[in-house]
Amino acid sequence: MVIETVGLSKKFRRKVKPPGLSGSIRALLRPEYREVEAVSGINLQVERGEILAFIGPNGAGKSTTIKMLTGILQPSGGRASVLDFDPSRDRQKLAFHIGSVFGQKTQLWFHLPPADSFRLLGAIYELPEQIYRRRLGELVERFGLRELMDVPVRKLSLGQRIRCEIAASLLHHPEILFLDEPTIGLDVIVKQQIRDLIKELNREEKTTIFLTSHDVGDIERLCHRAIIINNGRIVLNESMKNLKYSYFHKKTISVKYRHRVVIDLPGVCAIKEKDLAAGGGTTAAYAAKVEVDTEKRPLQQVVSELMGLGEVLDINISDQPLEEIIAEIYKRQGVKDNGNSPVHANP
Repeated sequence: MVIETVGLSKKFRRKVKPPGLSGSIRALLRPEYREVEAVSGINLQVERGEILAFIGPNGAGKSTTIKMLTGILQPSGGRASVLDFDPSRDRQKLAFHIGSVFGQKTQLWFHLPPADSFRLLGAIYELPEQIYRRRLGELVERFGLRELMDVPVRKLSLGQRIRCEIAASLLHHPEILFLDEPTIGLDVIVKQQIRDLIKELNREEKTTIFLTSHDVGDIERLCHRAIIINNGRIVLNESMKNLKYSYFHKKTISVKYRHRVVIDLPGVCAIKEKDLAAGGGTTAAYAAKVEVDTEKRPLQQVVSELMGLGEVLDINISDQPLEEIIAEIYKRQGVKDNGNSPVHANP
């Protein structure tokens, strides 16, 4: 196992804020604190070369767990082993063997071009010049960065920056790559490019990928297994094959017609239908949103039937939101969903 935890937990002290002016004064003079358990006794095992989805609602404990696995936070209890290192004691040594990408944070210098950031990171990771140049050449070729190397990071698009971020995290050839929302804010085409790069990396270099994402597409297309966490506890640990069969088979189709139609198709559930007012010299249109269970009806067949009902102006197919999937899992598991409670918010 490249990652193993036993009873891993993390508690934080949070200041209690009493209501009202008198409460604010009292909190200032005699502050009171309460203990909040963000992660509670997690037992986790990840095999070498695996792509694992670590998912859950906001405040479930995902980021706190990653921070403990990378040595940023000290656990309050239990133990963790990453590549046979104790992250809390061997953080500096571990850093030479792992990489990380956070979708909303950057490790690149904002006003410098990627070439300069890569050079600085190569020095930080103490890469010999020959190895650094060879590795940089491989990454530039694989991620299509040649035209971006001398452009300041602030002038790159989000998709270009994420490609540079992932390449930067791989410069020292890490054995494990932690990806926290790597495709957040990206358009469909760029998301697919990033997913293809991650799959290629895993296939060719056997890099273990530890992924958190709210995008069902990331999880469904990349991962071998998914662990769902809620209130700091693991509530489900399943292979993607089982999850796809049980939960990942509903699709939402939004379609806009030139004229009103009647949607009455077997296995298709209408979620919303409405007339769109005419404007700017255009003819009034009709919009509908439906849900289909692909276990019961083939998606291609349903799309064909919808398009046969009338003149289609626009159509879009999307996955069921991850929050709804998680809520359904909680319902089946009999788990109370308190994941968005403020006391469980990640620090």
